[in-house]
Amino acid sequence: MTSTHTPTVAVVVIAYNDAALVGQAVSSALAQGPVVAEVIAVNDASSDGTAEVLDELAARHPRVKVVHRTENSGGCGTPRNDGIAAATAPYVMFLDSDDVLPRGAVEALVSAAGEHRAPVTVGSCVRRELPESRDVPWVPGLYTPGEVIERPADRPELVRDTLCVNKLYERAFLDMYGIRFPDGRFIYEDFVFTARVLAARPRIAVMGDLVYVWHVRRNAAQVSISLDRKDVGNWSARVEAHRVASRLMKASSPELGRACQVKFLEYDLRMYLRELGEDPDYQAAWWTLTRDYVAGFSEADIEAAGAHARWIVRVLRATEVPPAPADLLRLTRFAADPPRLLPPYATGPSGTPVWSDTLPVELDRLDELETADLPVTIDAEPNGCAGLRIQVHDLYGRLAAAGPRTVQLRFQPRGDLGELLVAEPVELTPAADGRRWTAELPFRLTTLARLGRGEGRRGLQAWDVKLNVECADGSSVLTSPRPLSRLLHRRVLPSSRYGVLLAQPYRTTGGSLALRLAPGAAGVMSLARHRFHRARIVRG
Repeated sequence: MTSTHTPTVAVVVIAYNDAALVGQAVSSALAQGPVVAEVIAVNDASSDGTAEVLDELAARHPRVKVVHRTENSGGCGTPRNDGIAAATAPYVMFLDSDDVLPRGAVEALVSAAGEHRAPVTVGSCVRRELPESRDVPWVPGLYTPGEVIERPADRPELVRDTLCVNKLYERAFLDMYGIRFPDGRFIYEDFVFTARVLAARPRIAVMGDLVYVWHVRRNAAQVSISLDRKDVGNWSARVEAHRVASRLMKASSPELGRACQVKFLEYDLRMYLRELGEDPDYQAAWWTLTRDYVAGFSEADIEAAGAHARWIVRVLRATEVPPAPADLLRLTRFAADPPRLLPPYATGPSGTPVWSDTLPVELDRLDELETADLPVTIDAEPNGCAGLRIQVHDLYGRLAAAGPRTVQLRFQPRGDLGELLVAEPVELTPAADGRRWTAELPFRLTTLARLGRGEGRRGLQAWDVKLNVECADGSSVLTSPRPLSRLLHRRVLPSSRYGVLLAQPYRTTGGSLALRLAPGAAGVMSLARHRFHRARIVRG
C-alpha cells in the first residue's frame, strides 16, 4: 500500500484569464499536504494578471511549478497535456482554475489506488451552484464506494461519467497507452480523454470520499465552455466529441460502444433539445445537425435506449425540417426531466398511439412502460391565494388503468436531492370522460418559507414543485406540473414572522413549475441581486 506521506501526486492546474480564482485552486491543491509532490500550473497565454499570480505562488511555494504558454491553445486539452509532460510524480490528477479540491481528497485517492493496485481511482464530485452554494452530486448512484471494477466493459454505464477531474491516474498507465487530451480548440476534450482511458481497460478503484468541487457560476460574465450553449457551435462540438469517443469505445468493447450511443440519446440529446429556444435559425441548424448525426445510429442502439429517447429519435427522423411550433413545443417538454407529453393525444388508423396527427410516429411499446415512467402531464393554475388547482391528464388509457386516487404536493430545493413534504394527500376527482382528474391543493407559502429557513436557507429560496399521484394498483408517478400562464404572477404577502414575503412562481427551461421565495429583508435583497445578475447576462 502506498504511503500517503510520500510525495506521490502531480496536480495539473490549467488557467486562462482567471487571476481572481486560480490562487484558490492552487491553494486547495497545496493544502492536500505532502502527498502532493508538485502543482503544475499551466498558464494558457492569459492576458490578465494570471501569469503574475502564478509566478508569485511559485516564488512562495517550492512545490508550485509554472508553465507559461506563449500562444493560447483555444481549449483545455493542450494545457493539460503540457501539465502531464511537465509532471515527474507517479500519479497525476487535474484541477480547473475555478474549482477546488476538498481537504484530504488526494490522500484518500492515493490510498485507494495503492490498496487495489489500480491505475485509475475515482471519487465523488459535486457541482456547487454559486452563489447559492447548492451542491448537486455528479452521476449519483453510478459508483459503489469500495468497489473495484476489473474491466470497464463489466460496467458499461461508466460512460456516463465523462469528467476527467474526479479521478487519479497512474502516469505510467497514461504513457503506456499514449493517453492524452485532444489538442487545440477541441471543446468537450474530457469526453475523448475518458473514452481513451476506458478503452485501455484499466482496473478502477472506487472510493466514496468527496474528491472534487466543480464550481458552476451561471451568472458569471464569462460562463464556462460547457455552459455556453447559446449557438449551435457548442452542440456541434459536443456531437463531434461524442463521435470520437464512441468510435474509441466501440473498438475496445461492443458493450462500451453501445452504452456510449445510448448515453448520447438519453442524456446529451435530451438536454440540448429541452434548451432549444425560440430562434428559428438556431432551431433549423440544430435540427439538421442532429438529424444527420442520429441517422448513423444503428437500429439496435436506438432500441437499447429508453422509450422517451427512442420516440424523440423517430420524430427527428420523420421530418427534414423542424416541425410546426406546437409539435416542437411538445418535443422540448417531452425532453425535459421529468418528461411530459402534452395533450392532445393522437392515434393512428388502427388505434395505435402516435406522436401527433401531423407527425404520426408510433409510440412503440407504450404499454410496456411502468406507471412511474409514464410522461404524464399535470396542469396547474392558482386556486385563490392559498393553493393550486390541478388537472391530471390520462395517457392513452395507461394512467386510467392504474386508477389514480390521490395526489400529494411536494417541494424540492432546486439543485438538492432531498425533499420536504408540506401537504397531505388529496383525493382526485375523475372527470366524466374518464380522461382527466382534478384536485384542489391547499398550501401556505409562509409555511414553506419557514421550513426552508429551518434547513438553513436564509436568503432567496428556490424550490421545484412536484406532484406525486398514487394509484389504486399500488403504483405511482412523480412529476412536475405544467404552470398555466395565470399562475406566473409575483405575489407580495404580509407575514407576521418575516414582515413581507415575496413569491415568484416561474416556468423552468423544461416547462416545469418552480418557485422563488424571498422571506424578509435578506430574502428580498437576494431576489434583487438575482434579478440584477440575470438582467446583466441578458444585456451582455
